[in-house]
Amino acid sequence: MSDDAGDALAVDEFVEYCRTQAGLLSGRVETMGEEADKLLDEIDREMAEIRSRLEALPDEVPATETPSTADVPVTNEVDVAAIEELQEKLEEKQLLVEAKQARMQAFQELAADYTELAETLPSEAADGQEALTSIVEFEADADAPAYFDERETMVEAAASSADSETE
Repeated sequence: MSDDAGDALAVDEFVEYCRTQAGLLSGRVETMGEEADKLLDEIDREMAEIRSRLEALPDEVPATETPSTADVPVTNEVDVAAIEELQEKLEEKQLLVEAKQARMQAFQELAADYTELAETLPSEAADGQEALTSIVEFEADADAPAYFDERETMVEAAASSADSETE
C-alpha cells in the first residue's frame, strides 16, 4: 500500500468523524426538540387551566366593607393566589423552552459546521495530518467539547496527548 493510499484513507476517516459528530449533534437536537414539545404541551395545558380558573372567578370584586374572618380565607383570594402561582410556574417553563431553543440552535449550527468541514476536508487537506490539524483547530474554535458530554473530541484527545508528552 502506498503512502498516497494511506493518506487518502486517513482523510476519509476524518471526514467520517466529522459526519458522525454532525449526526450525533443532530440526534441531540431531535431529543431536545421532543423535550421542548413536551414543555410546550404542558404550557398549553396550564394556560387552559389558568383561563378556566379566571373564567370561574366572579366578575365583581367584593367591597372592602364585606367582613371576613381571619380563620377562613376568602375563596377568591385563594383562587387568585393559586392562579398567580400557576402563572409563575408557566413563566419558568417558558424560559426553559427558550433556553432549549437557543441550545438547539447552537447544536444545529455546530452540526452544520461539522458537515461543511467534512465536505471541504478532501479538497483542502493534503494528508491525514492536515485533516487532523484542521479538525483540532475547528473544534478548539467552536468549543466543541462543550457539546459532547459522553464522547471525547479530537481536540480533547490532542490535548490529552500533548499533556502526556510533557509529563
